[in-house]
Amino acid sequence: MKLEKQYKCFGGTVSYYSHFSDYTKTLMRFSLFMPPNKPNKAVPYLLFLSGLTCSEDNFTTKAGAYKKASDLGVAILVPDTSPRGGDVPDHEDYDLGQGAGFYIDATQQPWSKNFQMESYIIKELIPLTENKLMLNGEARGIGGHSMGGHGALTLYFKYPAMFQSVSAFSPIVAPSQVPWGHKAFGVYLGENQDIWKQHDACELVRKMPRDTASPTILIDQGADDDFLEEQLKPELFEKACADVGQDLTLRRHSGYDHSYFFIQSFVSEHLEWHFG
Repeated sequence: MKLEKQYKCFGGTVSYYSHFSDYTKTLMRFSLFMPPNKPNKAVPYLLFLSGLTCSEDNFTTKAGAYKKASDLGVAILVPDTSPRGGDVPDHEDYDLGQGAGFYIDATQQPWSKNFQMESYIIKELIPLTENKLMLNGEARGIGGHSMGGHGALTLYFKYPAMFQSVSAFSPIVAPSQVPWGHKAFGVYLGENQDIWKQHDACELVRKMPRDTASPTILIDQGADDDFLEEQLKPELFEKACADVGQDLTLRRHSGYDHSYFFIQSFVSEHLEWHFG
């Protein structure tokens, strides 16, 4: 693991790291905000998954999260959204290939060699950073935006013992029912839609035993989001949660869209919700 650059920020640091991944077979990158902290003391942290076209830099530079994170004494870990490089498969469309890993393990060629983002995050990134960078695995939350909101919700349901809390901005909650998911899952996973459902938050929450429902899930959605009706469909997740007794706080905000201006407006409330 190599420290590429580091900046002082609200008394803490924003650092950019790179490392070779055994799962993606590429050099992967992530950013990490660390608050002012006592030496040798592991800190609580939020793993934040970004959306389509994003890298480890978008949330870091646009979300305005680090003043609140510093005040709360919380770290924020932001991985890249996919493997990258000249030898990595790509696509001319923004919603496939590099920048569009969907936080799943691809099974179809040529994607399966590198696009192993679920395994990368769960089996490699989390252990690596907690072992090397003083992050507290007993106080680990997960969040995300859009494609990353899909990733946050599905990883939370797949690995319930790993995350104490989950929140999302404008998540793709039902990828097996919307064009973004049909396109990506068909390419990465093949045409068997039963497999797609294994990576769909609406399907995953319905399979949870009623006596093991998770703590409240927080979702913020802009009511003026251009992708709301065709791609996001939060009402489907709202119904799925209601059907199984899963507590959900779904806030719809008039006038807000899909952008980082929306995230800036509510990110402090998300951090308070996870760690306040």
